[in-house]
Amino acid sequence: MRPIPALPAAGRLHRLFRPLKAGKPAHGRGLPWSIRCALGFLAALVLLAICAPWVAPADPLAMDLGARLRPPAGFGGTLAHPLGTDALGRDLLSRVLYGARVSILIAVAGTAIGAVLGTCAGFLAARFRGLADQLLMMLVDVQAALPSLILALAVIAFLGNDLVLFVILVGLDGWERYARLSRNLVLATGSAGWVRAARMTGITGTRLHLGHVLPNVAGPLVVQATLNFPGTILLETALSFLGLGVQPPATSLGQMLGDGRGLLLNAWWIAVIPGLLILATTMSVCLIGDHLRDRLDPTTGS
Repeated sequence: MRPIPALPAAGRLHRLFRPLKAGKPAHGRGLPWSIRCALGFLAALVLLAICAPWVAPADPLAMDLGARLRPPAGFGGTLAHPLGTDALGRDLLSRVLYGARVSILIAVAGTAIGAVLGTCAGFLAARFRGLADQLLMMLVDVQAALPSLILALAVIAFLGNDLVLFVILVGLDGWERYARLSRNLVLATGSAGWVRAARMTGITGTRLHLGHVLPNVAGPLVVQATLNFPGTILLETALSFLGLGVQPPATSLGQMLGDGRGLLLNAWWIAVIPGLLILATTMSVCLIGDHLRDRLDPTTGS
């Protein structure tokens, strides 16, 4: 019996960060410098967020009204508060570290929920077809037609604000993209030669989809997750900015942005510094997502 052919190159995740063909000036040799900077920034941010209890210079909840609205060092402030203080005298650097910790956790959990839910829905639709496919795709169309921000506002208004509920609402944003993508990928691979070879060896049903089809289509789904991650961060930021996200005494970057919106003229650093961190994070993830998409695009070669 002949062995099942190896999976196509698009399904091998270990090739994603290999350099493209020589002679393409946009990439050069190795990873582009922009991707290296993005990876380095994200790694540093995650490390600092994890180690926030040990690297934060002060308690993020400790108030000192005598030191309120101190500017950052270099703008009239001192190294005692490198990024300045807020309206209650709390150290902004410490709050940024703890806020990044919460924002990253919510974004990662939300992206994971959307990816798992959407991928499972797309696989079920492609696996069973017929009525199940129609019902699941109808739900996808309904979700795509509903503004995620308005839906989240309505649910929070009726059910109240809870961190677990908030993470679930953030995770439900964009699951329909994974569902459409995974369904189309599974249907497209159904007529591939290696799928027919697997069926000839007796591999069918769930075993075929989980053991062979899913690893082959995982690459595009990973790319979709990286492209959806910035939107999840921005949704959390928008809800926290409106006061419907993370509630005190906990903090997030979006909440800090909302706290500083009324002090932009007198204390710009309270809103600008978290805003710049959100911008740098989303831009870094977008750059990595674009790079992964280029690596998996069959028209770019390898």
